[in-house]
Amino acid sequence: MTIQSELRSNTTNQVLSMVGGLLVGALVGAAAMLLYAPQSGEKTRDQIRQKNIEIRDMATEAIEDAMVKTRQKANQIQGIVQKQVNSLEQGGQDVMQVLDQ
Repeated sequence: MTIQSELRSNTTNQVLSMVGGLLVGALVGAAAMLLYAPQSGEKTRDQIRQKNIEIRDMATEAIEDAMVKTRQKANQIQGIVQKQVNSLEQGGQDVMQVLDQ
C-alpha cells in the first residue's frame, strides 16, 4: 500500500468515526430531551395555540384602539377645518358687501 492510499484510508476512517459520533450524540441528546421534557408535546402545542390566540387578540385590540383614536382625531381636524371654511366664507361675504356699497 502506498502512503497516499494509507492517508486516504485514515482520513476516511476519521471522517466516518466523526460522523458516527455526531449521529450517536444526536440520538442520545434527542432521547435525553424526550425523557426530561417538562410536558408532553400535545400540552406544548396547546400552550403555543393559546399564546397565538392571546397575541392575536391583543393585536386586534390595539388595531381597534388605534382606529378609534384615528377617527376621533379625523373628526377633530374636520371640525377645525369646517370652522376655518365658515370663517373664510363669512370674510368673503363681508368683503363683497363692502365692495357693493
